[in-house]
Amino acid sequence: MSETQKYVSLMRLTQKGLTELTDSAKRRKVSEDRVAALGGKSIAFYALLGTYDFMQVFEMPSNEAMMQYVLTARRDGHVEPLILPAFDTEAYGQILDAMDSR
Repeated sequence: MSETQKYVSLMRLTQKGLTELTDSAKRRKVSEDRVAALGGKSIAFYALLGTYDFMQVFEMPSNEAMMQYVLTARRDGHVEPLILPAFDTEAYGQILDAMDSR
């Protein structure tokens, strides 16, 4: 499997995030810089309609790096994230292959 792990973050704006909405482009840049500093990469970012306001896809070197990023983001208080580990088609195929060999 790949040496980096992928994650999807579904985010809801907090009241602070709504109040400071015009600064969200600056905060996104800060977010991407923080991810890079932890050895990761922001792959995609989307604004959403519905229950969540944003969705971001990350590659991170470890769960620990992702946890450090999430705690820092939560401490800032602009969003409440839901973090989901994600498996691309290749990784998912390897998981299925490993199941078949048991």
